[in-house]
Amino acid sequence: MTTHIDSRKVDPIAEVAGRRMPLRRHHWVDVIDSLDPVADAPTIHKIMAAIEFPWDYQRALELALFRTYCVPTVSDLLEATGEFKHRPQKRYDDTSLLMIELVLGGYEEGRGRDALRMINRNHQRYDISNDDMLYVLSTFVFDPLDWIDAYGWRRLRPNERLAAFHFYREVGIRMAIKNIPTDMGEFRSWRDEYEATHFAKTSTTVAVGGYTMGLFQSWFPAPVRPAVKEVVKALVDENMRMAFGYSTPPRALRVVAEAGLRARARVERLMPARSAPMDIGDGKYPTYPDYGADTDIGGIGACPFHSARNAPNADAA
Repeated sequence: MTTHIDSRKVDPIAEVAGRRMPLRRHHWVDVIDSLDPVADAPTIHKIMAAIEFPWDYQRALELALFRTYCVPTVSDLLEATGEFKHRPQKRYDDTSLLMIELVLGGYEEGRGRDALRMINRNHQRYDISNDDMLYVLSTFVFDPLDWIDAYGWRRLRPNERLAAFHFYREVGIRMAIKNIPTDMGEFRSWRDEYEATHFAKTSTTVAVGGYTMGLFQSWFPAPVRPAVKEVVKALVDENMRMAFGYSTPPRALRVVAEAGLRARARVERLMPARSAPMDIGDGKYPTYPDYGADTDIGGIGACPFHSARNAPNADAA
């Protein structure tokens, strides 16, 4: 039976905090179905990204950022800063932490609002086109949805899909991004067209793709790093492989990689529902080994375009 919640009075996440008995596996599905995908978008998206699918959301966000580097104007900026080449782990940690704080805290108050302010402050240093900003925003909406639909332990609910769109649309408005579609399908069509006309293999897309692949490989023991590269190549689409100059991997490798992800999902499907959002600390981010709920967000220095002091227009604000 679905539990109907008046979200104006009850925080469904706080309501189960500290609960000793495990939740039913589909507890959060019932909660999500009872909420409004527009008015309650931050709550629904937090449940999806940080409670129901935290591992999947992180992997999808990594590939979403990777995807944006296929646009030459984006990779040109990243290459110009130099920092993504020399400090890729810090750039990754900065970006991930700001995005996770935004998802956990929302955009209206507290740490989530502070994270969004930091993202805006860093973007203001650069001359970035509105269309590039809009494209990056679109990857945050659609890449996690596509990943979870393909490899998550369950399919997404309609409210989750709509809430992701409305959450990031509100984020985009607060970032002063113009011409954000009001319809989710229209936004998807715009994103697909943008990729078709802007993805290209250039010296900077190849270089930045190489830095990113090197970072992914560095998370694993040296003997398996060549295999990591092949698996990543198998999981991205042909347009991304073209922009990064990657060869097409054997079809069998993609079949094996996807089978492994779906096996993981089958195991997770048998586990009880989480009762709280993922822990942002516990040394998950090497640049900030002591990061926690009381860490000053003002000390995190990047955004999805990875800021750097020596980049063009770095003093403009």
